[in-house]
Amino acid sequence: MHFADFTTIPAAMAALKIWILGTSAFLLAMAWTPLFTKFLYKYKIGIKIKESSVDGKVAPVYHELHKNKSGTPTMGGALVWITVLLLAIIFHLVHPFFESKIVTRLDFLNRSQTWLPLFVLITTAIVGAFDDIFSVKGWGSNKGGGVRFLYRFGWLFLIAIAGAFWFYYKLGHNIIHVPGFGDIQAGLWFIPFFIFVVLATAISSNETDGLDGLNGGILLIAFAVFGAIAFAQNMFNLAAFCGAICGALLAFLWFNIYPARFFMGDTGSISLGATLAVVALMTNSALILLIVCIVYVIESLSVVIQLTSKKFFKKKVFLSTPVHHHFEAIGWPETKITMRAWIFTGVAAGMGLVIGILGMGR
Repeated sequence: MHFADFTTIPAAMAALKIWILGTSAFLLAMAWTPLFTKFLYKYKIGIKIKESSVDGKVAPVYHELHKNKSGTPTMGGALVWITVLLLAIIFHLVHPFFESKIVTRLDFLNRSQTWLPLFVLITTAIVGAFDDIFSVKGWGSNKGGGVRFLYRFGWLFLIAIAGAFWFYYKLGHNIIHVPGFGDIQAGLWFIPFFIFVVLATAISSNETDGLDGLNGGILLIAFAVFGAIAFAQNMFNLAAFCGAICGALLAFLWFNIYPARFFMGDTGSISLGATLAVVALMTNSALILLIVCIVYVIESLSVVIQLTSKKFFKKKVFLSTPVHHHFEAIGWPETKITMRAWIFTGVAAGMGLVIGILGMGR
């Protein structure tokens, strides 16, 4: 593998490209947020606080904690993926008409680096958007509305399969890198590994999206870390893609921090979680996700523990899950939980970045 020499002109230009795209994404997202917000309020695309948990049982603790948020607009995650998609299209279409190298270099669409993550970002966002709309309108077979988890999981599974086959057969990747130990030639086993990482990260991101600013901050830190790893691996277009997502996420957080003007919704949490997984896989740093996104691991484990205990022992371990709701239930202010989760993620991300760069594979 050729690592980036930060003193060279190409690396300096790539860093400038990332900064320009990140700033452009932030400014573009901020610019069209008023229209977006007006649309959400006009068509009453607001959440309904559900009274049941994922196992179909009554969830009075959760409902009591969040009933005052009923009606707050959702689908705010569209602000992120639509902004990134617009930038990708704009710079790809306009660069042939400009002789300036700065403009032409802002095109970050690339078959080997960004086609796959952009495909996953958009397709999973559409799946999440359907669930958001169904939930708001009270449609679907779920009590209170929404697409059944089995159907959502099925579509995510199909998208993950498509991505895995593209990754394996078109891009020729089949290595799992263990930092500090080396590469494992996984062969065809890489396909189920890819699918598992994408699905697990998408679902964990969705579970963590329960407090104002919580998941947005975690995703911002995580994309920054894997963007840095991509940059260090000379994957400049992938790093630029991460930079654009970070810029759009900053704009989203401007309006999502407590008290949130709108929520991320499944269209944001599922798509950004799945895309983060793909970026980690493309940089051969999938195992670093366990460190950088340690909050995701804790949140998902809390759900598994709760469901297992309720099924086999007929009692709850936590007052409410995911675990951030448990902290709410015992009296922690929402902002305190969010800030501590960001701090925890920041520390873990720093550790993951060091391990990811020093122990890079390929």
